Amino acid sequence: MGTFAEVLRYLLQSLLGVLLFAVLLRLLLQLVRADFYNPVSQLVVKVTNPLLRPLRRLIPPLGRLDSSSVVLALAIQCVTALLVFALAGYPAPNPLLLLAWGAIGVCALVVNMYFFAILAMIVLSWVAPHSRHPAIALLHQLTEPVMAPVRRLLPPLGGLDLSPILVFLAINVLEILLRGLANGIGLPAGAVIGF
Repeated sequence: MGTFAEVLRYLLQSLLGVLLFAVLLRLLLQLVRADFYNPVSQLVVKVTNPLLRPLRRLIPPLGRLDSSSVVLALAIQCVTALLVFALAGYPAPNPLLLLAWGAIGVCALVVNMYFFAILAMIVLSWVAPHSRHPAIALLHQLTEPVMAPVRRLLPPLGGLDLSPILVFLAINVLEILLRGLANGIGLPAGAVIGF
């Protein structure tokens, strides 16, 4: 791949990555029933609405799961992989394989989002323990459904919360499983966002 194609691939993956992050963040915030009126939530809604509104007319939600967000996330991953293949001069892969790669990429990105969200909450608990910033409130709403069950298994010891260690172990196990699955179906490195 030439230098120009590599720069173009990087820029396209970055732009599509930001869009995919916003779509997945919106999906996760809806699943955890985060504060819709939070300014950060409103920003995510404004960024994703132009693409999700038309999809919602075609794809109904499945209970609490916003299926249009899932379809859009998979579509972004598949388009990214197709662009990467086209820029590298390779033929387009089998559509079912492409969809499987996209699903693995979406799962990997969600796992990464939770890793960094929990890490941010740990750092913020030291730096700004009583902050009421809207982004921090949203991070808490996003991570608490994952952290609360683990906290019940491993309550704080002497004021020290060790539950993130168990969550990080679970995240690492999920990453290993996803990498094994990706290798098993031949997902090329850098073809999808999140891997």
